[in-house]
Amino acid sequence: MSKGSQERSPSYQRSFSQNDAGTSDDMDKSMEGGVRNTNNSDGNTTDNKLTSSTSKNDDAAKEVQNSAMGTRATDSARVTKFTKELSGQMVILERLRELAWSGVPPYMRPNVWRLLLGYAPPNSDRREGVLRRKRLEYLDCVAQFYDIPDTERSADEINMLRQIAVDCPRTVPDVPFFLQAQVQKSLERILYTWAIRHPASGYVQGINDLVTPFLVVFLSEYLEGSIDSWSISDMSSGKISNIEADCYWCLSKLLDGMQDHYTFAQPGIQRLVFKLKELVRRIDEPVSRHMEDQGLEYLQFAFRWFNCLLIREIPFHLVTRLWDTYLAEGDALPDFLVYIFASFLLTWSDELQKLDFQGMVMFLQHLPTQNWTYQELETVLSRAYIWHKAKTCTSLYVAFYVSRT
Repeated sequence: MSKGSQERSPSYQRSFSQNDAGTSDDMDKSMEGGVRNTNNSDGNTTDNKLTSSTSKNDDAAKEVQNSAMGTRATDSARVTKFTKELSGQMVILERLRELAWSGVPPYMRPNVWRLLLGYAPPNSDRREGVLRRKRLEYLDCVAQFYDIPDTERSADEINMLRQIAVDCPRTVPDVPFFLQAQVQKSLERILYTWAIRHPASGYVQGINDLVTPFLVVFLSEYLEGSIDSWSISDMSSGKISNIEADCYWCLSKLLDGMQDHYTFAQPGIQRLVFKLKELVRRIDEPVSRHMEDQGLEYLQFAFRWFNCLLIREIPFHLVTRLWDTYLAEGDALPDFLVYIFASFLLTWSDELQKLDFQGMVMFLQHLPTQNWTYQELETVLSRAYIWHKAKTCTSLYVAFYVSRT
């Protein structure tokens, strides 16, 4: 590897624990009131049908759409609820997920995300010790795999590290913070260490994007103000190591639930792209038929959506709000992504039906989201929630047109 790989990372003694992130802890999917977790059994006919009164769907949509995250996640009543859930000796994850689905107050987000992902234990007495142990384990892994000369790497490992080094400067390039050399070095360490410890997939382009929300959220515990003014040049190596460790373990937990998205040929993503095509056909047959008549394949645009979880499609300042909902979904996330992305795509149903093949390709590669606010994002999420609850073809059709009124 180039000289950059020889730059030593914050580390201690070189040793290695065989314990990896492991599978995600079982997550209770039940939700009580408000916008709920969507992991319901398809066998439950009650949950598979939209309520006969479309006004209830309309009310549900308006409840979410009329509460932009800037207000909803930080209003005093919600902050009080979060504070109550987080202050107990044992956090009840189902209640925390219910709250987090609709947005987490930014200053609470680091602790909430660690809990939702199962990285931090719900028992407050164990939390500090577990985090300390996992952070030291990450440092051991970095020392074992990253802080070594290229002569100790295989040819495949050298090529993988080179690819990561190429991709890091390309990560969220429109946000100056990620152009800082030290930030890119942290990304490189996290990604390479993760890839070495997950040989079934190794590094796949797109995983670099998935680290960025975690990096921003965990840095927010140490840095204030806008990300545009952030710098880690004055941060101690110990703090940087802790942040990297939290990113590494949370990335591992997230990807535990979608491992086949990043293995050879990425079959998990291809399966979800097919489900997205079928869902759009059921919800909005005219736009589905138009896309098919024009020869537009969903893989041409939706593969990137699933690979990067929409990070490249919306303004970066909205990403952490979107990820509140992602992480609140827990093990149900891959299924719910299909509904989120259908809602996202059909935001432009009318526009797409006016375009030919080339026009649609260009439009979908450069979606007009640059001026989006929390309001537009909440609308996408509320529609996805309603459609997921509807599920049957007739109910989806009704729900689609109710959501547009």
